Amino acid sequence: MTTDDTLVLRVAGRPVGRYVTRPELPITVAPRPYLHPVTTLAGTAVTELSPADHLHHLGVGVAVPDVEGHNFWGGRTYVRDRGPTELADHGTQRHASFQLRDPDGFIEELRWIAGGVELLRERRTVAAVELTDSAWALDFTFSLTNVTPGPLSIGSPATNGRPGAAYGGFFWRARKESTAPDVFTADQEGEPRVHGTRADWLALAGADWTLIFAGATERTRRDPWFVRTAEYPGVGSSLAHTERLPVPPGETVVRRVVTVVADGRPDRADAAALVRKAVSQ
Repeated sequence: MTTDDTLVLRVAGRPVGRYVTRPELPITVAPRPYLHPVTTLAGTAVTELSPADHLHHLGVGVAVPDVEGHNFWGGRTYVRDRGPTELADHGTQRHASFQLRDPDGFIEELRWIAGGVELLRERRTVAAVELTDSAWALDFTFSLTNVTPGPLSIGSPATNGRPGAAYGGFFWRARKESTAPDVFTADQEGEPRVHGTRADWLALAGADWTLIFAGATERTRRDPWFVRTAEYPGVGSSLAHTERLPVPPGETVVRRVVTVVADGRPDRADAAALVRKAVSQ
């Protein structure tokens, strides 16, 4: 069912994702649209919404913990020399309109607002593409434009003093199971080796599902991967990995991530082939 506030993505007539534009969320969560549940073609859920370990993890979407000092991620804010701190600094991603909405995708306009001021305007383009009878791809592009008269910058806990915590950008909170998922790239395996790399693709494999993430922005703009498997299953991009990302007035930051959603556990060769097909669509 599709309403003004939600829409359902479909692949070959089968529902694979529900997109919520105006969610009702706890006060500790920075409000933002999200995709949940996202499923494989066989119907296995591969996202979580507000899990007990991180209430501000909302399926699939864009979340940034520091836009010029405003938290568009949710939860506590990492403050240099103080650590995670409860602050009244949360911003809101506000759905403005759909420029296009079809069963297999949409184009959405959003406004990023904090303290009553619009900081960023986003265009979000999402498409669901069939690849095989057991795999489909979520093609997700977001463009963030500074609409203020002055410069902005995007940061992360890592740029604010917390090593290894460069989250912020595209983020996928995956399904948590009794055993942590495996994670691998074309030539590396395991969270310690994969986290922070700029691999062309990265696979997160659960009991009977696999997510294969590909940084599909032009090569010079590909971000390092943020990866968690032991603490919780999640993969995202790092807009601000080692230093803040400046966004001058009127300038736009564009990122594209394509995620293959597969039943079963493809090997490295099959994962690479699926990524090539997904990115070229």
